[in-house]
Amino acid sequence: MADDLLTRFRAIAEVHDGVQVKGKKMPYTALNGNMFAFIAPENALCLRFDEPTRAGLAERFGSGPVLQYGSVMRGYVAIPEKVLHDEGEDLFAQSLAFVKSLPPKATKKR
Repeated sequence: MADDLLTRFRAIAEVHDGVQVKGKKMPYTALNGNMFAFIAPENALCLRFDEPTRAGLAERFGSGPVLQYGSVMRGYVAIPEKVLHDEGEDLFAQSLAFVKSLPPKATKKR
């Protein structure tokens, strides 16, 4: 994983109250049990949006579906590095606003 991507991800996330980057192998952020941003093994920041926004961004960036372990991550779009530097904070805020609109997920007790 590229250190500069992780550093940028942490910097963007720390601006928002209650958002913390978790995970060592796959850094991610979640709110109320709903993951909404992560760094894919291919060194891409993937953000979660509602379907119309995701489709528009995927078309704009020319990106295909986000895959993890052979499965499509519905609602996610990979953000190109240049866009991340120019619009990363705004896109992250949009993704966070979307996940705030979702119902909380029940957590599993260990």
